[in-house]
Amino acid sequence: MPPTTTIEIQNKIVSLLPFFSSPLSSLLSATLMGKEEQKPHAIFVTYPLQGHVIPSVNLAIKLASKGFTITFINTDAIHHKTSKARLDSGGGGGSGGGHDDDIFAGARKAGLDIRYRTVTDGLPVEFDRSVNHDQFMASLLHVFSAHVEVLVRKIIKCEPPVTCLIADTFFVWPSMIAKKFGLLYVSFWTEPALIFTLYYHIHLLRANSHFACQDKREDTIDYIPGVSSIEPTDLTSYLQDTDTTTVCHQIIYKCFEDARGADFVLCNTVQELEPNTISALQVEMPFYAVGPIFPTKSLVATSLWSESDCTQWLNTKPHGSVLYVSFGSYANLSRHEIMEIAKGLHLSKVNILWVVRPDIVVPEEGDPLPDGYREDMGERGLIVQWCRQLEVLKHPAVGGFLTHCGWNSILETIWCGVPMLCYPLYTDQFTNRKLVAGDWMVGLDLCQSRNRVTKDEVAKKINLLMSGKDGEKCREEIKSVRKAFENATAADGSSSRNLDQFIVDLRDRTAAAPHRSMEVRI
Repeated sequence: MPPTTTIEIQNKIVSLLPFFSSPLSSLLSATLMGKEEQKPHAIFVTYPLQGHVIPSVNLAIKLASKGFTITFINTDAIHHKTSKARLDSGGGGGSGGGHDDDIFAGARKAGLDIRYRTVTDGLPVEFDRSVNHDQFMASLLHVFSAHVEVLVRKIIKCEPPVTCLIADTFFVWPSMIAKKFGLLYVSFWTEPALIFTLYYHIHLLRANSHFACQDKREDTIDYIPGVSSIEPTDLTSYLQDTDTTTVCHQIIYKCFEDARGADFVLCNTVQELEPNTISALQVEMPFYAVGPIFPTKSLVATSLWSESDCTQWLNTKPHGSVLYVSFGSYANLSRHEIMEIAKGLHLSKVNILWVVRPDIVVPEEGDPLPDGYREDMGERGLIVQWCRQLEVLKHPAVGGFLTHCGWNSILETIWCGVPMLCYPLYTDQFTNRKLVAGDWMVGLDLCQSRNRVTKDEVAKKINLLMSGKDGEKCREEIKSVRKAFENATAADGSSSRNLDQFIVDLRDRTAAAPHRSMEVRI
């Protein structure tokens, strides 16, 4: 009888393990099956703005549903606002159990292994980050990383062993912290691939005098890899600025230097909508289009304000008759802008659901709308401080969206098949408008310059969108773009395959360096 080999002994023991239900059997199974079977554990750090928190939370849920352990790091300030909003809304908002200290309590009840930690961003919780934007950005640039590093040092001592650090691309320190603790670094880009590549090739814009020079060129930009052409007016606001020494510019310069050290880049876009741009980026780095990433179920509360339920009012309006208006969670409008838009909405005669944040016009206090405006709108208008946007966009009464062109809003709006009227305010929103109104033709441009917005133009464009031929064309085009979303997120779709491939590649890289963080954990 031939001698029994070690492999045969291991296989015999593994075959007996199902008959034992004890911690020892689990330990033996994990040991004998090998390290490649170990559950991946990702530390996930979100950028502390609502437009970044929403896709980060939902990517964390996606990864957890595929077997990851996630330790999600939020800032104390964002956690405080989210908890307060949930309580003000009566404890709802998708928290799934009302546990005030843990936004992922509901996700864990659904069987997902997501742990939750918070850390200071270097400023007091009550500090007004919207009004004091530059001070907030400076704290994220110079202070926040030290607090994250202390927390990461604690987390890596926990089980299961940490595999990687996932962090928003706009942070300037993730590759440094990942390298220090022997972790793989996954950069998460929450905007379209077009904007990533513009920032990634900022040196080309500078060298060709389209950025950061006294006599900036105004001709078409046609030298960015994977981008056939783009007008200077369609660049992000930071790439159009004359003052390129601000703290936000410092962050952009440094974060894209840092991103070059990423092991993987995940992007909240769809391969079929930006094929050339994504293909060019994939020559440079492991770049995976895994979007659209937004909540389909409310497992986690992410709103920073108490949300109004608009369903009852919407139920009273005819199909496609309501224009939804929202300018996002952070940007501000001038007094002139808000007045002209308000008057244009009134002149249009369409039904209006308008989100008007209390801080939408700063530094002024009080009602930002004209005197008596709410009363004049009567039953034709509903004005709220915040709402459940996805629920509103899904409602059959909604026929259009006047939007600031935030990327989350665009993805949600396309998913719901609602055409857009574009009024970008700052940062990525100008480039997003190009995609919506120019490339995909699922929306109209309100006006090229914020300084030239007038009530008559607002009313005219609203009516074109809601009842004109231009609006009909947008509705037809949005069907095909939405179909691309559906196809991408199907089980065999491009985004699903890309996410699965990322997980395979991550496991392969982890298996290739199994002891990379052992010295730190000890």
